[in-house]
Parts: sequence; structure tokens; C-alpha cells
Amino acid sequence: MRTPPHPALLNAVPAEAVGPLADALGAGPDLDAVDADRDTAALLATRLPGYRTEQERRLYRLGPPRPPSPAPEGRARAATPADRALLVEWVRGFADATGQSKSSAEWLVDEGTERGALTLWESGGAPVALAGRSLMLAGTVRVTLVYTPPELRGRGYAAAVTDEAGRAAREAGAAEVVLFADLANPTSNGVYLRIGYEPVADRLLLRRSP
Repeated sequence: MRTPPHPALLNAVPAEAVGPLADALGAGPDLDAVDADRDTAALLATRLPGYRTEQERRLYRLGPPRPPSPAPEGRARAATPADRALLVEWVRGFADATGQSKSSAEWLVDEGTERGALTLWESGGAPVALAGRSLMLAGTVRVTLVYTPPELRGRGYAAAVTDEAGRAAREAGAAEVVLFADLANPTSNGVYLRIGYEPVADRLLLRRSP
């Protein structure tokens, strides 16, 4: 799948098809980046000179959930329109931390709030962490963002709000709950493993060097 200006997204490509596919995609300014599984990315790198690995991500799926232990103080609740200003700030903070565009932050907040898909963890009556989830597609929901402000990290809030987002997705009928984690961030990967997420596959983002 390729939706400019986003990276070409490849899945389940037989090794013998990688060369012809690279030729069909066409390297150069029209193909800024490719997102592929690790093996396909390695083969593509030999056919697309000048492209480098920008990011390595791991896909996780939720197995039997394991709530955080010890659980942090607080409770989960769905975000409401009254939280909009804070949510926009946090979605932009997540975008900054992950190298994504902030241009759609307000739309993501409004759409996610309307669907009831933004979960906040509160401690002492104040929001301390956020998790968002996608629309369900073919029985699968993806946890799309997890954010805790820097000054509140290390207290278990991210684990608690991610666990709650997965629980809410399953209660809504999801057969599978998945998420991606940047392999350069061992903290987030450790959090997801502790609450029941299981590794599925690694993906690499190849980007054309300037």
C-alpha cells in the first residue's frame, strides 16, 4: 500500500518478488520511505541504494492480560470534550517524541473523544497519562498512542492506562489488540511485555538519505 506522502507499506512479500517490487516502486524523490518487515527491508536495502534504516519497531499483540503489579494509585476514565486542550497538548507531545506530524492533533482528539477511544489515567483527581485506540477493523484494534508527560514518568501510569485501553478494546468486541513500539525505547517495550503483550514481528522504516 502506498499513500503519498506516507511511506510505502509492504507486507508478506516473497523474497523473489522483492527485486521486481523495488523496480516497480522506483527509488528517488517519489519514494521517500518504505516500511517493511525486517527480512524484506534487508533485501530492499540492497536494491534501493541511498536508503538507510531510520527506525526499528516491534509489533505486539495482547495475550492473556497481566494488570500492572503493583498497580499505581488512581483510576481510568474516558476522555471528554472538557479535556480537549490537555489532550491536544499531549497528542502533540507524543508526536514530538515519536517524530510524527502534529498537524492532525486536534482532529485526532475530537474524533477519538467522540468514539470514546481516548482513555485517561487519573491520580489525585488529575489526568496523568493517555492512551488512544483505533477503530476496529476485521476484529482488530490497535493502541495508537501512549503518552505520559515527562515529569510524571516512572510511576506506572503508562502501564496502567495501556492495560485499560486493551481491556476496553476487548470489552468492545476486539478479537485482537495490537500495538507498535520503537525498539530504541527499552522502557516502553518492557512495559508492554509486563502487562501481557507478546512480540509478533519487527518492522524497519527505510528512508532515502538527502
